[in-house]
Amino acid sequence: MRAVPVDDKMTTVAIKKVGVIGSGQMGNGIAHVAALAGFDVVLNDVSADRLKSALATINGNLTRQVAKKAIGESERKQALDRIASAETLDALADCDLVIETAVEKEETKRKIFHDVCAVLKPEAIVATNSSSISITRLAASTDRPEKFIGIHFMNPVPAMELVELIRGIATDDTTFDTAKAFVAKLGKQVAVSEDFPAFIVNRILLPMINEAIYTLYEGVGNVEAIDAAMKLGAHHPMGPLELADFIGLDTCLSIMQVLHEGLADSKYRPCPLLVKYVEAGWLGRKSQRGFYDYRGDKPVPTR
Repeated sequence: MRAVPVDDKMTTVAIKKVGVIGSGQMGNGIAHVAALAGFDVVLNDVSADRLKSALATINGNLTRQVAKKAIGESERKQALDRIASAETLDALADCDLVIETAVEKEETKRKIFHDVCAVLKPEAIVATNSSSISITRLAASTDRPEKFIGIHFMNPVPAMELVELIRGIATDDTTFDTAKAFVAKLGKQVAVSEDFPAFIVNRILLPMINEAIYTLYEGVGNVEAIDAAMKLGAHHPMGPLELADFIGLDTCLSIMQVLHEGLADSKYRPCPLLVKYVEAGWLGRKSQRGFYDYRGDKPVPTR
């Protein structure tokens, strides 16, 4: 993929301090790469335990990078020193850019944006890491739609090179150019997507995963056969059912629901088996059970 260049003629604003709302898999990954790139970071979550766990995860991932000689020990220490944790949104007041990484539920995100905009400085840019929801609609829940943009990182953030940038209808050029420059400083490549349901990556990826679940549901193959077929037959690094577990089955379902509702096409109907797993609380790796059971020494298919 061709990187989107940072044009010298771009109009940008200085980003020095970045706020990240949500300390889960995506949030701690974004905090990791931002701090490593030299930004001061405020990592926000409602739970002190979650923040403690997130910082431990970041340190572990940085330590692995040191072991692989991707970074030096001094870089690891400096990155950790740049990350502050906070349990309230007030701590984001002086951030230049705030990125939301909450659960893929529109009402949850809209509430966060309503609350955080009340404490941010007027010039601050607000971004969402949403993987499927309309940027235009989310922007409308803020007091600054022209300073709102989708910055969709891929998982796991430290390892994946791509970031999707998505403008809402009101996003101005300065916000877009600033986001593009920010992503470039992180060492990532940009793919620009229009504001359509699920954007580019998930518009293609999630229907494939959903079809793999239908293949399991209809008895065409079992879990191991389906994953082996795509790994060995299509050279995918991870089978679609294993990947669904990694993403989170609740997230997969949310994205398929956005596609189904937003595009009104029956080909995006979520597989009933996916719905059943989510209703059972079998969400994949994060709940220790999904299409595989992760509670033992080795993952075992659940069907």
